[in-house]
Amino acid sequence: MCRVVDLQQAVLAKNDACAHTLREDLAARGTAVVNLLSSPGSGKTALLERELTLARSRGIPVAALTADLATENDAVRLARSGVPVKQVLTDGLCHLEAEMLGGHLHGWLPADTRLLFIENVGNLVCPASYDLGETLRIVLASVTEGEDKPLKYPTAFGLAHLVVVTKTDIAEAVSFDEAEFRANVERINPGVEVVLTSARRGEGDGVLVDRALAARDGAPVHIPVMTRKSHHVHDAGDGQPREEGHLPAGAHTHGTDHSHHADHTHHTHGKDHGHQREHAHAPRAQDGGRPHITDPDPDTVASGRS
Repeated sequence: MCRVVDLQQAVLAKNDACAHTLREDLAARGTAVVNLLSSPGSGKTALLERELTLARSRGIPVAALTADLATENDAVRLARSGVPVKQVLTDGLCHLEAEMLGGHLHGWLPADTRLLFIENVGNLVCPASYDLGETLRIVLASVTEGEDKPLKYPTAFGLAHLVVVTKTDIAEAVSFDEAEFRANVERINPGVEVVLTSARRGEGDGVLVDRALAARDGAPVHIPVMTRKSHHVHDAGDGQPREEGHLPAGAHTHGTDHSHHADHTHHTHGKDHGHQREHAHAPRAQDGGRPHITDPDPDTVASGRS
């Protein structure tokens, strides 16, 4: 058991180191990164497509990378916005990792990108533990998923900078209790903002873009209590608390939903994952474990897939 725990900690520590380098490289380019987490079917692709289209109409250089176990369906949908889009097929891996992300951005991400949206694998468990070097971590939940979702997945909701409720146009039909949902979010992540959206009706249009731009320009970002417990927080001199390090590295504070990690390193997945390898997911070797983003050749930049 000790060996399993040590391996888990080593994998997460290496991921955090890669994420730190990635965050520095992207910040130096003036790029803010938004990591979108949700369950499958939450409506994040529909919402993201609207946000990308809006950003393009406002002249904001934006790009998106979407990850799935299989198919390029989401990339095809997002590419309709007219912005650079890249599909990542994880080969059965249930989440993205910082080193993997860095490898896909290398040579692809347009040099002038100001906002990069990452549509993580549809999963509220494993992705919650992996820092991707993001500026903002946003968790989405649809009104069809139930008001207790934050309590069932405390790590995902507990480490969010922002919580977005989707599909509000059908809230009444599914008897969604907004007050109860907000109360449950507050129990897990006190003070985090909760916003309502509907891709169909246009409610909340621009919320992702506006929050990302604000964070890029230095606006204070919510610091979850779960992060404060595992990171030293200091005053930056402007009256606003700042972290030493960054939020998702605090994902080492696993919630009850991620307790399965204790044996996650030596079991194999079922048919939906389609692979027979250790779920510790040791990051792939690349530049000594420190991914760097370089400006691509303009002639090779496209809304490509890989």
